[in-house]
Amino acid sequence: MDIIYLRDLRIDTVIGIYDWERRIKQTIILDIEMATDINKAANSDNIEDTLNYKDVAKRLMSFVGESEFELIEALAEKITEIIREEFNVPWVKLTLNKKGAVRGVRDVGVIIERGNKEG
Repeated sequence: MDIIYLRDLRIDTVIGIYDWERRIKQTIILDIEMATDINKAANSDNIEDTLNYKDVAKRLMSFVGESEFELIEALAEKITEIIREEFNVPWVKLTLNKKGAVRGVRDVGVIIERGNKEG
């Protein structure tokens, strides 16, 4: 399998368990690796033959921007579900970063992998 990736996708959303977090939007940062076979697209040079990363980014910006999860774990799970089901991706690795969530720590987040990398 080949990998198509998105790095540093920043989306403002309501996320958190505290009352003050429920009243504001915070920026989460996504790094996403998606397994796919690029052979057909490499041979045809046609966007229709590949996983369109712009479509993935737009879908996630819409979904995450409108969501109001309490836990990053729940948000991460739903993001991987959307990628796998709506874009027919057999394997995805997601790093979800909630910068500034803990004082004195630069990055806080989760890394999850779902599916079969071999397709």
